[in-house]
Amino acid sequence: MSNKFFLLLSICSFITSLVFGQSEKVEWSKNTTIYEVNIRQFTKEGTFEAFSKHLPRLKEMGVDIIWLMPIHPIGEKNKKGELGSYYAVRNYKGVNPEFGTKKDFKKLVSKAHDLGMKVILDWVANHSSPDNVWLDECRQHWYTLDSAGYLQPTLGTDWWDVADLNYNNPEMRAEMTESMAYWVRDFDIDGFRCDVADYVPTDFWEHTRKVLDSIKPVFMLAEAENPELHNAAFDMSYAWEFHHIMNGLASGEKQIRDVHEYFRNNRFQSEDYRMQFTSNHDENSWNGTEHERFGELRLFYAALAGTIEGMPLIYSGQEADFNRRLKFFDKDEIDWGDYAFKEFYTKLLHLNRDNQALWNGKYGGQVQFESSSDDENVLVYVREKNGSKVVCFFNFTSEPQEYIITKHFTEGNYNSLFDDETGIELSRTQIVKLKPNEFKVYFK
Repeated sequence: MSNKFFLLLSICSFITSLVFGQSEKVEWSKNTTIYEVNIRQFTKEGTFEAFSKHLPRLKEMGVDIIWLMPIHPIGEKNKKGELGSYYAVRNYKGVNPEFGTKKDFKKLVSKAHDLGMKVILDWVANHSSPDNVWLDECRQHWYTLDSAGYLQPTLGTDWWDVADLNYNNPEMRAEMTESMAYWVRDFDIDGFRCDVADYVPTDFWEHTRKVLDSIKPVFMLAEAENPELHNAAFDMSYAWEFHHIMNGLASGEKQIRDVHEYFRNNRFQSEDYRMQFTSNHDENSWNGTEHERFGELRLFYAALAGTIEGMPLIYSGQEADFNRRLKFFDKDEIDWGDYAFKEFYTKLLHLNRDNQALWNGKYGGQVQFESSSDDENVLVYVREKNGSKVVCFFNFTSEPQEYIITKHFTEGNYNSLFDDETGIELSRTQIVKLKPNEFKVYFK
């Protein structure tokens, strides 16, 4: 497909997005969970083929969407570490030979689909490596240049191993869109996680979304926290603010009232999916493991992230209670051990999939607070949708607490998620006893 033809298609798609707005979300996304895969570190081999053997285990655990960190060849110029950053892309239509071949990748996608899972690719549209194949074709004008005509990294960063792309150039835009379409069209992937999505013009994402949807309906995740990106481009964005509240609660810098305040000041629409997480590749490598940030309360906060409004994300190794900051530019294999937290995450992810109260966006139930924002010790909330209901209790103190139920919407007969107790009756004026730092998740 020529660049001129694809540029015309992109312009038409952009005009269509202005007239008709965003496509409906793909049906399968309404009750899905997501798992981020670090191919390099996942296995000793660090290949697509070796990782694919884990797919049945992840499916059994309740994972629906596989998010693969960038799979493209990595640039050599200004490379960091021995192997370089996944986010310094040398060829948008190539596969990193470290991981295998395009045939191997197709097999991985096919196996995931056979298991009923979806695959999205991490896409780096803001910048490329400074030796990207586009530069081999003398396309320096596709990049941001300094006054001397040299490539420059993205301003305000220390990303000296990448070069900033010029979104004032329509030819570059068209080729970037075509490169994304290539993976949907030729490899049948199901969407993209888009790196630093706020650094790229919103109108690019909007017309690219229309182009991709014309091939097959896709799922789009923005590494951003901007409501505008949901208007006609993305299905889901990062819930960074809530993640930072959890980190602050664990460190003592935040209080329970900050959770209440977060929901009072919500800037997003009910249709917008938000991604909740206690870890991901950036958090793990640069900001600290769950052990560093949450200590013995890492499952406590995982339960909070997995039951509050949003789609829960699990990062490679979390189900093994993996406790190390993975190297980002070198080989650093995950030690899986006996998958210490597999049972916990299996129960949590299956509840998200099977109980409509925890479904995504407007398909699930909104948070209703049973506890008061003045309560400095205990957080209690209810989510309910079409007869399905989940009630969550969290004792944020190291002392036993007794909580008195006050709201009618909390009442009912429940099962306990993590201790398999059944027939639990909750009613107003009833006292619920909580051990130090205990959390309870009840459902029906």
